[in-house]
Amino acid sequence: MVRGILHPPAAHTLSVIVPLAPGETEWQGLLQQLVALPAGSEVIVVRADDESWPAPANWPSRLRYRECHSSPGRARQQNLGAGQAQGHWLWFLHADSRLREDTLRELQRFLTDGIDALGWFKLAFRGDGPRWTRLNAAGANLRARWLGLPFGDQGLVLPRHCFEALHGFDEQALHGEDHLLVWAAHHAALPLRPIPARLETSSRKYAQHGWLATTARHWCLTVAQIRTARRVARRTRA
Repeated sequence: MVRGILHPPAAHTLSVIVPLAPGETEWQGLLQQLVALPAGSEVIVVRADDESWPAPANWPSRLRYRECHSSPGRARQQNLGAGQAQGHWLWFLHADSRLREDTLRELQRFLTDGIDALGWFKLAFRGDGPRWTRLNAAGANLRARWLGLPFGDQGLVLPRHCFEALHGFDEQALHGEDHLLVWAAHHAALPLRPIPARLETSSRKYAQHGWLATTARHWCLTVAQIRTARRVARRTRA
């Protein structure tokens, strides 16, 4: 993989890819925030059901809005969206993600730098769940910074040609496709760069299933994903 290349300003075009699970209702709020994207950006909504929604009535003409359909599976949906993207940069957002005031400003600075890298945001939880999720956010941010393991709800963004060189998200993985992409980036020596802004995500799962049980489950999945990624890396080196 070619690294450290500076790209011209014309290569700052952005494609935002938002996978939707069947029955997902959280995405409309995100869409309203994305109207502030830079001119020439596109938003690709990848649905896993038969429903279809047009762009919002106030959608600006300077932005493109596209909708496509896929069989369920976040990895599969994100790969489909990436395959149809026209932008130089790919930004993967979850339906329950929410931008803060400085999110797009710092994203634009990252894109303007034009360096091949995998960018990620600091995580914050919305106030729709237990207050203890602040600890989860702090842990996620420490993990991302010190262990180099950001997850998908931290808004992964990278050049399209780098994503293709990493072979996209692993559609065979039962979970943790975002984690496996990050491990692939490490293996390919693609730099990981924190973007100094926060991206919010919903804490409703913690409210629905309990903070302790949800936290324990996420830790178990993380450990399992790390073991899987290390096995794959060893096989690749062999």
